Formats: sequence, C-alpha cells, structure tokens
Amino acid sequence: MAGRIVLLLACLFVLPPVQAELSGSKRALIQELFPSATVIEDKSPDFPVYPVYQLQELLGYAYETVDHSRLQGFAGKPISMLIGLDTKGRFTGVKVLNHHEPVFLHGLGEGPLFEFVDQYEGHSLREQIIVNTSNSSRSGRTSTGSVVHFDGVSKATVSVLIINDTVLSSALKVARKKLEGFAQSAPTQAKPDFYEPLSWQQLIDRGFIGHWQIAAESIEAELGRPLSDYPMDIEPPEGEPFSELFFGYINSPMVGRNLLGDEGYRRLMQRLDDGAQVLAVMSRGAFPHVSREFVPGSSPDRVGLTQNNLAVEMRDLNLLDQNLDFRAAGMPSFDAGNLFRVGGNAGFNPGAEANLKLNVELARNHLMVDRTSLDIPVQFNDELFEAVEVAPNPEDTRQPVWIGLWKERWWQISLLVLGLTVLTVFFARQKTLSRNPKLVHRFRWGFLFFTLFFIGFYAQGQLSVVNIYTLFLAIWDGFSLNVFLLDPIIFILWVYTFVTLFIWGRGLFCGWLCPFGALQEMAAWLGEKLKFSQINVPEQWHRRLILLKYPILVGLVGTAFYSLTIAEKLAEVEPFKTSITLFFVRHWPFVLYAVGLLVLGMFIHKFYCRYLCPLGAGLAVLGRFRLFSWLDRVELCGTPCQHCKNECGINAIRKDGRIDYDECIQCLECVVILEDDTQCVDKRLKNKKRSRRENILATDAG
Repeated sequence: MAGRIVLLLACLFVLPPVQAELSGSKRALIQELFPSATVIEDKSPDFPVYPVYQLQELLGYAYETVDHSRLQGFAGKPISMLIGLDTKGRFTGVKVLNHHEPVFLHGLGEGPLFEFVDQYEGHSLREQIIVNTSNSSRSGRTSTGSVVHFDGVSKATVSVLIINDTVLSSALKVARKKLEGFAQSAPTQAKPDFYEPLSWQQLIDRGFIGHWQIAAESIEAELGRPLSDYPMDIEPPEGEPFSELFFGYINSPMVGRNLLGDEGYRRLMQRLDDGAQVLAVMSRGAFPHVSREFVPGSSPDRVGLTQNNLAVEMRDLNLLDQNLDFRAAGMPSFDAGNLFRVGGNAGFNPGAEANLKLNVELARNHLMVDRTSLDIPVQFNDELFEAVEVAPNPEDTRQPVWIGLWKERWWQISLLVLGLTVLTVFFARQKTLSRNPKLVHRFRWGFLFFTLFFIGFYAQGQLSVVNIYTLFLAIWDGFSLNVFLLDPIIFILWVYTFVTLFIWGRGLFCGWLCPFGALQEMAAWLGEKLKFSQINVPEQWHRRLILLKYPILVGLVGTAFYSLTIAEKLAEVEPFKTSITLFFVRHWPFVLYAVGLLVLGMFIHKFYCRYLCPLGAGLAVLGRFRLFSWLDRVELCGTPCQHCKNECGINAIRKDGRIDYDECIQCLECVVILEDDTQCVDKRLKNKKRSRRENILATDAG
C-alpha cells in the first residue's frame, strides 16, 4: 500500500501540469475571432491566453478579460469578455461572455452593448481610442488613424467606459507579455532637484526642449501638390516654415520652472493628481498643432503621441491663462500653446524614445481632401531623468475611470449639490417657514419638478433597490469604493440620503428626491384635478398592505446572493428603469406596468410608494435609527382632532395622532396645519379662549 502511494506521488511530480481544457462553445467563439485559424490551443499554463495558429503560423492570441482585469462593472461584478489580438496588436474582435449591467439586461437590451464592442474589430493598440459620451455625432477614425472616436451608448455611459478600460488594459498586458515591439523601456522619472535658470535658447540648445520644423517645399512633396492648390490660406511667408513645433516635459523642474516660472510651476504641480504627467506643446507657422476649432479640455486631432508602438493619450488641461502661461526668457510668440496630460492606459516613460505625429489634412474642395502624417521624434536630454527602481504597471497608476466621469459632469454635480444645500436649509428651518403655507407649497412643487426633470430624466439620478444589493455583494466579495464612484449623481444622492436617514428618516428622500415619487405626486394631483373618485384604503387593510414591501425587499436581496441574474429580473418590480431611465420607450409589458401604477396612483395616492416599493422599505428600516422626531404633535392631535390625518395623502398618521415615520414622506402638510391659526383646531380653541378673556376684560374695564 505504501509503495502505491509513493508511486502515485511520483507520478504527480513527474507528469506535466494539466492545461485548462478549452470548451467547445469557447472554441467556436475563438474561431469567429480568427476565421482562418486551423489550430486553437488550450489556455497556456504560464500566462492565461489561448494561442491561435494557421498551420504553423501564429495568428495571435485569444484571452478572457477576467484573467487580466478585475475592474468591476456598474452592478459590482466584472464584465467578462473574450478578445482576439493578432500579432501586430490589432483587435480581431470582442465577444461579451457574461455581464450584469442592468441597463443592458433589462433596459436598452443587449443590442447596443454588442454594437459598441463590435467597434473594436480592426483597430489597433497603436491608436488612441476615445469613447464619446456626449451623444455627439463625431465618430470613426481621424485622418491618420492615430485617434479613433467610438460611439458611446446613451444612458449607459458608465458601462461603456468600464468596458473600454477593461479592453485596453487587458490587451496591453497581453501585448507586453506576448507580442514583439510592445515591451516597456527601462522606467524613468524627472530628477526632482535638477534645475538652473536658463533662457529659451539655452533650453533648446541643451536638449531640454524639443524642436522640429517642416518647410513648405517638404510638405508639398508629402502631399504631392503645391499649397497654392488649396483654397485656405495655408502658404507661409517666404522663408517661414509651414509648421514649427516645440515641446517639453513639464514635470521636470528644469523645464517646468523655466517655462512657467517658479510660482506658476508650483501652482500647476499642486493642481495635478499624483502621477500625472504633462507635456507642453507650442507651435507657430501656417499650420499650428491645434486647429481653430479645437475645444479646450479635449484630445487634439492634429497631433498625437506614440511610444513602444502604443498610442499615448493626450488631453488638454485647459489651465493656461493670464496667471499661468509660458514665460521663459527670450521666448518667441506662438500661434498655439497647450499643456497636455499624457499617459492613459499605455502610460508614458519620459526618458524613453517616443514620437509625436502631426496629422495634416487639407481640403481641395468640399469633396476631396489630401492627408499625410509626419513623425516627430521625441527624445529629451538624459540629464533630466533618473532610473526608477520598481516600475509599477501603468494600469496600476493611471487615473481611475471615475475621476474623468466626475470632471466631465462637474456642472451637474454643482447644480445637484446646490439643490441639496437649499433643501437642507429649508428642512432645518421648516417650522419657521411653515408659517407661510403658500411658500411651502410653491417650494415643494418647484423642488419636485427639479427632482423629476433634472435629477431624474436628465442626470439619471434615480436610486434603486439594485444599488442596495450591489452594496451587499460588494461587501461580500471585497469592497471597493471605486465601483460606487462611477456615477457621481447616484453616489452623492446615496451619501446625502444615508446621512439624512439618521436626522429626518426616510421621508426626505421618498418625498423630495425620488424622481418616480415626484411623478406619482403629479399623477395624484392630475387625478384630483380631473375629479377622479379618490379611494381611501380602509385602515385595517392599509396597515396590512404597507408590510408587503418588506418581504419583497428581503426576497430581492436574498436572491441576489443566490443568483444576481434572477435578482436583476425580479428588480423589475421597480418601474424606475422604464419610466425614468428609458422615458417609457420599452417593450410594452414594462410600459403597461409602469403606466398602470401611475394610473392607479390617480385613484389611490402614491399606491406604489406605500405598498410595493422595496427601496422605500430598505430606507424605512434604516430610518428607524433616526436621532430626532421633527414633526410636533399637540394635546388634541388624534384626541379628538383628525384634521392632519385626513389631510395626509399617504396615511402616515394614526388615529391617536402619532406619526408613522416608516411611512411618512415629510411633505410637511401637517406642519403647515399646526402652524396655521385658521387650520389647527388646538390653535383655534386657544385663540377663542384668548378672545373671550380679552372681551371680558374689556367689558369690566368699560
């Protein structure tokens, strides 16, 4: 027996490790990515890729993104894709294997997702791929192919940016490991203490500033025709260059301090994130490096940067102004000057060779355009740099996706924060302001319109129960705040809602910040104006029905831990996606359900909020830990006065006068009544007694 065990152990040590066997379905998908493939090997044991051959010739590699990138999607789970990459670094295709993005699964459908990933086919890692997120019509390849604009997906901006980041970062890992020409050079960084005051010409002479120019005759040779053939004024004066470029690495104190001045350099470095790298580009001549139509803060079309056969992202910082400008001694005037943030997924090694590409595109008429691309070598003086002992991967040091999203939506964030600030001040002073009923009613309706049209329809800030079990799953699988920062509007609303739960309870969100809640409020108002008969649910049935939303919440959260796919389907109990996200443009059963709830709400005030909403149930549970009970009660409330209860459309006041904070939406109607001498029975009785005493005193005095 002992001999058999020894023999078995020997076999385990001697036999080669078993490779991951390729399934038939996955093999078929890889065949679609490489139609001419004759051999598809199993996953390599040393590096997770599938080598693909045509006979003996290596065509490229297929790989699964989850083996190389664990960036979480909007639902808190990675988006799994199968990607084909040929030996030249070109994408042969992208196949989505698995995802949990709610907007595609149960909203827009998966069609837009597949159309988006289809755009990668035929494009290369040498190109700078930019995803348009503003519904602009700009798409496709630029004149030189160095910058490519992909069409984004409206209402799925976060998801497509995550997909793009996952595709590029994983492809870079594979290319650097398996493809020739993509290996990284020895890493360098700017010497922090290397500086001496130099003039503009000295900076150029010592190789600290790069300089390149092209004469009119040379560009005419490139284009194959004289510049006079073009209707635009593109011919430079005699003896002047067609285009002259200067460029420098601003992070180096030798360059940055001499170009921007000590104070300007200090302020710029303070404004930059850690690890941010900046390249200054200045030009003059008939053809500067940016066109007149260039939008500050965007990526340039005329000039691009490559290194190690990879396109390096360039984005204008839009920081140059009267207080921060180029001011080196003896510096000439320029037609254009920019500070570009460089890096992106590919990273940037400042001490290694790189290339600027000047893309020249000249129109002969409205139909015919001549194009050429000029390579400009970028190699600064080695004195500027020092070796870095440990080189972190660019994907580990690059700017997180969410930072760009927050910067892009800065004005939406500003308006939302302003609105929440106004709402907070209003609630903090509700007792004083409630003495003016017209002011309260006008403010409430004005804010409901703000919530529905800005927060909901425009900014897509509808919170959902999906966010709750995404949080639970993230905690279960390993919490990462980056997932929740991907949507700034949702994140800010959740933080605000969570904080105010412990102050005012769940009513502040449900009554003021829920777009679908605002839509129900408007539907109820319309029902009253149309004189629809209002149905008052009997008290005993109301108390039972309000409990229904709690098992719905427990069922959804519990199902999410068993199967996120099933939980996402069950989350359709919320009509938010149909009504707020998709504007009712969806398959008819979903539209019928959402519209049906609104119609029902015209007869039973806020029917969905009161009896079905799992999000409201979750907030009500947390709201029980509130620190204060803001809504005052007086001695006659409920015994016998029922005025506030009768006016409460959501029936959150019990017969004995107590307020049910689990159901209250903080509409402040009862506060207005209590502060109104003409509505509050207690105040009316006290006023009558006071009036009688005054009359008696007046009579006695007479």
